[in-house]
Amino acid sequence: MKIEFEMVQPDEGSSLRIIHNKTNAEEYPWSYHYHPEYEIVCVLYGSGARHVGNHFSNYENGDLVFMGPNLPHAGFGLNAHGPHEEIVIQIKESVLRQSILPRPEMAAIHQLLERVRCGVSFHGQTKEQISRRLVDLLKMNPFDKYMELVSILQQMATTTEYQLLNPLTVFSSSIVKNNIRIQNVFNYVEQHYQEEIDIKDIARVANLSVSSFCTYFKKNMHSTFTDFLNKFRIQKACLQLLEGNTIAETCFACGFNHVPYFNKVFKSVTGKTPSEYKKQKLKVA
Repeated sequence: MKIEFEMVQPDEGSSLRIIHNKTNAEEYPWSYHYHPEYEIVCVLYGSGARHVGNHFSNYENGDLVFMGPNLPHAGFGLNAHGPHEEIVIQIKESVLRQSILPRPEMAAIHQLLERVRCGVSFHGQTKEQISRRLVDLLKMNPFDKYMELVSILQQMATTTEYQLLNPLTVFSSSIVKNNIRIQNVFNYVEQHYQEEIDIKDIARVANLSVSSFCTYFKKNMHSTFTDFLNKFRIQKACLQLLEGNTIAETCFACGFNHVPYFNKVFKSVTGKTPSEYKKQKLKVA
């Protein structure tokens, strides 16, 4: 899972790039990448994983995230299952600074653009309302799209229904160089999560002693490596359960050695037992 640079070009006759993807999640690209543009991602429905900077969590019933320049993130089809539809809006920082930020009326938006440098997810009524507005935005001409986006930014700037995804971390273009170590750890976990992972092996991947690695990981990820690994495995387990695997099959395929422990960790991460999760998701589907 290496960090890739994404080249972004605005749509013809527009300051924005707007992408409307509608496909099966299993076919959706989710590479870990970065670019100097601001980006809004709206997943209209479904569940999956959001990996933004050093933040890793599940989303359900769609998602709405706003990310600042050069903030590494994975495609939001990561660990998703079934139909996946999303709207992505990308806009260059220079456009915002030249046409919006100098105006005193845009003070709240100015604060928003600083806030989203660490990644922000929206929930509640704000997420529902903005998701509908973004669907309508797709049908507008370039002028109306731009004006509607400014209005959407103002709504994002003035709501309290949001969560900072990396509240203790400041990201900049230097993250691409300085974050290689943590990405090597992510890559190792992606390749070996089905196996037993010794802390000595993962510390070796990071080129650190075990004690130094534990300190480094906790500082950067704000969780222990064990907690991160369990959460990663459970996200994989959710996908396998929806694909029809039994609880026991899923348990061992995702690196757990005992079904009771798997059930315990699964409930601590998702709030449901594996059987409850599977029943609920299949009923919705």
